[in-house]
Amino acid sequence: MNTSKSIKARASRLTGFLGLQRSTTGLLAMVVLLGMGERMAERFLPIYMLALGGGVLAIGLLQAMDNLLSALYSFPGGYLSDRIGTKKSLLIFNLVAMAGFALVILIPTWQAVLAGAVLFISWSAISLPATMSLIYKVLPQNKRTMGVTMHSLVRRIPMALGPLLGGLFISLWGERDGVRLAFVAALVMAAMALILQQMMIEDDPRNNNVTSDTCRLTPEKNPLKLFALMNPSLKGLLVTDILIRFCEQIPYAFVVVWCMKTIAEPVSAIQFGMLTTIEMATAVLVYIPVAYLADRGTKKPFVLMTFVFFTLFPLMLLYSRSLQWLIVAFMLRGLKEFGEPTRKALIMDLSPDSCKAGMFGLYYLIRDVFVSVAALGGAFLWQISPETNLVTAFVFGVIGTVGFAVFGREIPVASPLQKEKS
Repeated sequence: MNTSKSIKARASRLTGFLGLQRSTTGLLAMVVLLGMGERMAERFLPIYMLALGGGVLAIGLLQAMDNLLSALYSFPGGYLSDRIGTKKSLLIFNLVAMAGFALVILIPTWQAVLAGAVLFISWSAISLPATMSLIYKVLPQNKRTMGVTMHSLVRRIPMALGPLLGGLFISLWGERDGVRLAFVAALVMAAMALILQQMMIEDDPRNNNVTSDTCRLTPEKNPLKLFALMNPSLKGLLVTDILIRFCEQIPYAFVVVWCMKTIAEPVSAIQFGMLTTIEMATAVLVYIPVAYLADRGTKKPFVLMTFVFFTLFPLMLLYSRSLQWLIVAFMLRGLKEFGEPTRKALIMDLSPDSCKAGMFGLYYLIRDVFVSVAALGGAFLWQISPETNLVTAFVFGVIGTVGFAVFGREIPVASPLQKEKS
């Protein structure tokens, strides 16, 4: 009996430490199930489209849609969450994704794939503001960074396992039937996620304690008016974040080219996959310790260190000409996740109480629209020379990091009494 009580007490302490409540557990289950289906099927869409007779231009259009929709869906996702509540908005987002899966399953043409992709390809982007809003509603102030971190950590599970399962489907049933069956599995898991989500996530309480008229009681649907409500500290974070994402995205598509084609001792596809695994493992190892420290103190130092790691990666890559040095470079790349959940938590901290999801969505809309230019610019810089591409990325990173170090702000740390009340 005592052993049973001891185990329950330890489990309770662990779930409390990790910020796991009924709603957040349902949220994380949804992320795993929908993410697993998405990664099983979506990662192999180019192969499927080629098998259906689509050409290279169709695949390029699919990638362009992914980047554009990821940017454009963020704000309406946040607005809808503020308007009708997190639980109802997540229900709608899941149903839309399921409709996209069903379209691809029922109509085996590459044109139907493009149409279905409009519905499911950016599920993560449209649901992220609602997800962040839910975490902030149900967790106390001193556990919110941990909640965001658990979301980021759990998202890595389908990222790692989904493509493996999708590849297994293709090896067993071929490129056409294998991918269609992967979409069937995605549809089933999305239905399971929807049921768990509606059972476990609590209904949104009305926020009757907001005394400010910021966003008023009706969420603002005009992004220009909402931008006017963005405080200077959040605008400063946005500008420096854009510069840092330029640092990331300018060489992003060419990292694999550098590793496998450009350097004096190129690596194999398997070795590049190993480098990616090293990057992911490094990110996972730093998540929880950093979240624990960030919740107990200020967030700015952790975000600043993240920007430093973003900045150093292209410079490190420039001097990595063999597998041994690439391992070091990709460990550094994994460390860029050092304060990423903390940065998301800081965005929520700096957003108005009554429209946090909408403001979070607007932030990502503005950032990703600007950053989408960087990928195209990176191609032109690579044509000049790979070194020009990497050095330019480093320069953008330095400007963004220094800018945040000098001008970055955050809300004051709450006192213990305030934390208890929150």
